[in-house]
Order: sequence, then C-alpha cells, then structure tokens
Amino acid sequence: MTSPTGEYDVVIIGGGINGAGIARDAALRGLKVLLLEQNDFGSGTSSCSSRLIHGGLRYLEYGEIPLVYESLRERRILQATAPHLVRKMRISIPVYDHSRRGMWLLRTGMIAYDLLSLGKPVPHHRVLDREEFLRNEPGVNASGLQGGVQYFDAQVAYAERLVIENVIAAANAGAVVRNYSAVTAIDVQNGRAHGVAFNNHGTGSEATVRATIIVNASGPWVDEVLATANLVMPRFIGGTKGSHIIVGRFDGAPTDAFYAEAHTDGRPFFIIPWNRQYLIGTTDIRYEGNPANAAASNAEIEYLLSETNRIFPQAKLERKDIHYTYAGVRPLPHHSAGPESAITRKHIITGHANAKGLWTVIGGKLTTYRSLSEGAVDRIVKQLGKQSRVKAEPCRTREEPLPGAHRVDEAERAVRQLRQLGREGKERMLNVYGGRAMRILELAGKEPALATPTDESWTVLAAEVAFAIRHEFARNLTDILHRRTMNGLDPDLGASVAKGIAKIAAAEMKWSEAETQRQLEALRAYNAKLR
Repeated sequence: MTSPTGEYDVVIIGGGINGAGIARDAALRGLKVLLLEQNDFGSGTSSCSSRLIHGGLRYLEYGEIPLVYESLRERRILQATAPHLVRKMRISIPVYDHSRRGMWLLRTGMIAYDLLSLGKPVPHHRVLDREEFLRNEPGVNASGLQGGVQYFDAQVAYAERLVIENVIAAANAGAVVRNYSAVTAIDVQNGRAHGVAFNNHGTGSEATVRATIIVNASGPWVDEVLATANLVMPRFIGGTKGSHIIVGRFDGAPTDAFYAEAHTDGRPFFIIPWNRQYLIGTTDIRYEGNPANAAASNAEIEYLLSETNRIFPQAKLERKDIHYTYAGVRPLPHHSAGPESAITRKHIITGHANAKGLWTVIGGKLTTYRSLSEGAVDRIVKQLGKQSRVKAEPCRTREEPLPGAHRVDEAERAVRQLRQLGREGKERMLNVYGGRAMRILELAGKEPALATPTDESWTVLAAEVAFAIRHEFARNLTDILHRRTMNGLDPDLGASVAKGIAKIAAAEMKWSEAETQRQLEALRAYNAKLR
C-alpha cells in the first residue's frame, strides 16, 4: 500500500464512528480527505457500546431535551439509511414498589418521549399493569412489581459494521483511509496547525502530509493525540468506563429487551437479546488509565450478574455462565466532581487558540454520530470557504444510504438460495452485509475456490474472507473475525471458524505458515482479554 502524500483539505485523526462519519460527509461534499486510525477502524469505543440507536430516555431526567430530540431524529434517519444494520426493538421497563422512578414519573417521561418522537416510524409506548406485564414476561420478578411500560427504540447489533460502512462510503467518495496508522506528531507553526506525521503501516516508515484543517476525533485518546503537538493544552477528556457481560439464554429470560433500575444504586441498565445471546450492561465508572486496557472488573461483573438475577430470579447466573465481557471508555468532557451519570452526553467540537486549524471532538453518542459529522463538516466548509479553498456541495448524509442498504432484497433472495451455508450462516451474512452480500456472491461466482465454506458447520463463505481483505480494509485475522464477518462475537469468540478463515486469509495475504500461526495466536490473545 502506497503512502498518502501531498496536501489535504482535512485530515481526520481517529477511525471510530465519529471520525468515519466525518470522513464520509466531507468526502461526499467533494473535499480532499485523509482518515487515519491507530488500530483497526471501529476497534475502540465504537465496538464497546450497548449497541443501541436510541433516543436517550434517561437524558430527560437531566433536562437534555434537545439531545433527546436530536437522538430521535437521528434514529429515524439511520433506520432509513441503514435498515440492514439498524432495526426496531421493543423495550420493557418494570416498576417496583422500591423503584426510584415510579409509574407516574415513568408515564410522564414516556409521554414526553412520544411527543418528541412525533413523525418517527415507531409505535408509541404502552402502560401495562402488573398482570399484563407478567403475562408478557412471566420470568420477571413478581415480588413488589407494580407494572411497567413498553416502548420502542432501535438496535445496531453490529456497531462495528456501521463504522466500516462509513469508512467504505468515505473511500468510495474519494477519501484516503488508513488503519494501523498512528499519528506521531501534529505540526504547529506560528500558532497554526499545518499537517501531521504518522506511522505508515503500508511501508513501515513515517509519513507526513499537509492539511488545512485537522480534526482530532480520537475519542478517549483525544488528550494523547493533542500531546503530539508539543503544545500546552488543557485536559479535555474525563472518560467513564462502561462494561458489559454476554451470556447465553437463561431460565426466565425475557423476550423483549429490558431497561431496568439497579436496586444497588438506582442506575438503569439493559438486558438485551442480541446475536443469539444476551447483552447485559452497562456500568458508568470514572476511568483514568489507558483506554486500550479497559476491562470489566470483578465488581462490575458481580454487579451485573446480581442485578440480572434480581430481575429474573430463575436465571441464577454465575461467572461460569458468562461467554465473554467487554468494556470501553466514553470520551466525555472532564469533570472532577459530581456523579458520572450527570456528565453531559452532548458532543462538543472545540477549536484551539494556540493551534488554529486544529479542532477536537469531545463526547458524542453512537446514535448521533451523523449529526455530529454534519456539524463538524459544516464548520470545515465554512473555514475553507473563508480561505477560498473550495466550494463544497451540500450535506447528503440525511438521505444517502450506506453501502449495504443497496440491493438488500436481491441479496436476501440470493443468499436464501445459497447451498454452501447453513441457516445460521445465511442469517449472519444478511445481517452483517445487507446488500453488500451480492458483491460477495459475485466474487464467489468468479473464483470457484472462494465458493466453499471455511468450516464444517457451513458458517462462513470463503469469499467473505477475501472480500474483507480486498474491499473492507482488513489487515489481520482479528480484524476479519471481530469487525468484518462478526464471528468474533459468537459465544466461542470465533474459535470454531478461526483456522478455516486463517487458511483463506493466508492465501490472500501471502502469509507463511509461521505468520499464519502468529495470526492465530494474536487472535487467541485478543480473545483472552475478553474472558
């Protein structure tokens, strides 16, 4: 891979959902864009969320009504532009005698939520009395149950794919995108940022480029990136850690997703049917360490297990029932005091007086990444216009579908007829790629060696592996399993298909036997951190 050279209108540092979204929007408007990510795209905070595209019901408690409205609007847009990834989900909220949020408060909040959702394609909430709630969810704890409500939000089961499709769309629109390219220096001269230096994975050497605008969208690594400018900068990030546990189906498990109040501290948490498993979380704890080392602590795991067992007494979940855990650091603005839950989830885009042309993104939610990106690119375009650099096109991301939203019906018919995959493999393929599955099938049609399954269970088509490497920027085995085919999120973290996928990847990437074994060991080490 050749090194990026020359001068760009905008260099974006950070290939999570915000950086990928900014790159897509800017490229669609005709700007010359370079996107740099230190690891793989979407491998940081973006892959560690609760995987919801939601209006932020909880934010009503803190009076952040504009954020709720923005979130609900963005939910509607994503359901229209990424229907293969973002799907409607019903959520139940139980109310108990001891709940801090009683039925009256909950009804008031839901009415406000519905009013803010007017014109959005989801049903309004329903209030359920005790008996009706128990008929819907017989496994829920009946002791002290008053009733509850049901409402609708949306789920993005594979948030990693949402990032990848934004990166693909950016590249299709002309952006240069590079993963495994860590920024080592931001060049500031006479109070203005002029460019960046970064480690170029493709050549193993350091590269430098010039830029009119530099956007630091590196999430919880924002302060570390700013430190490469060798300037005195204030602290911007005060991250909080959110941890999740993943378990299999348990006795009394709910049909709906559950949004429940923890008895220990009153904090709401989710129990969500997801990927043929259950996702339970999240926590909210101040975190000062390296975001790359964030992991679910024993205390967090016990908290999530005990609270789930309280809501569903038949579950009797123990540590041995956990398939894996994951944790990420929210890139929230720094606050030295006050409860973590009260820190705003609104995003902030700030400039730097001592480094003009350098902007930093603080905070942001998975749900609102598109509107954050639109706002950031609006500012970029305005600045470039002042310098007579470029006449940009209007924003198109409100209506422009993501790549996998095209040919979805055609892909579904073709995949259903595919003999090389079993039922679960077909479902996964459609849920992961949407209409892009057609391109995988076309690749398999052109190259017969890729038209076979990689494993005895007929789970993954060999063409998926080649497609991930050739067309989706995968560089190693962990990229392929955890952020392209998504088998890395299975109960066994992809162990059952890893060798077969590694064999196809080795042929594509020209790995030696020693390198193939190193890739398998790197995958095992990555997975071990999730156990």
